Amino acid sequence: MIQQGNTVLVHYTGKLQDGTVFDSSEGRAPLQFTIGANQVIPGFENGLIGKAAGEKVTLNIPSEEAYGPIREELKVKVSNDQLPGKVEIGQGLQTVINNQTVNLVVKEIMSEGALLDANHPLAGEDLIFEVEVVQVG
Repeated sequence: MIQQGNTVLVHYTGKLQDGTVFDSSEGRAPLQFTIGANQVIPGFENGLIGKAAGEKVTLNIPSEEAYGPIREELKVKVSNDQLPGKVEIGQGLQTVINNQTVNLVVKEIMSEGALLDANHPLAGEDLIFEVEVVQVG
C-alpha cells in the first residue's frame, strides 16, 4: 500500500474536464516519484495513498490541489521595447527574475505592447488522471 516516503512508478493519462488529453506516459517509461517529496501536484500524490501495485484509479483533482487558481497578479502588460521583437498570441517567452527563469505566454497583443501571463498553463483547471500503479517501493 502506498504511504508517505514510498517511491512509486505509475502510468497515467491526464485530461481536462472536456476530455482533452494534456499529458500521458503512454509510450514512455512510467513516472517515478516519492510520496511526500512534492514532486507532483498534491491531488495526484494524495489520490494514490493507500493504493497498491496493479491498481487502476481515476483521480478527479480540483484546481486547488493541482496548479491552483488563475492569479491575476501573474499577468503583466509590457511595452514593445520590453519584447524580443514581433510576438504572437500563444507564444511562449522566458525571462529571469531574481535568478529564476519564469515562463510566460503572450495572451494579448496591443499597439503599445502585450499582455503576458506567468500562470501555469493548467492553472484554474480541474484535472482528471487515469492512473495505473506499476510499482511501489
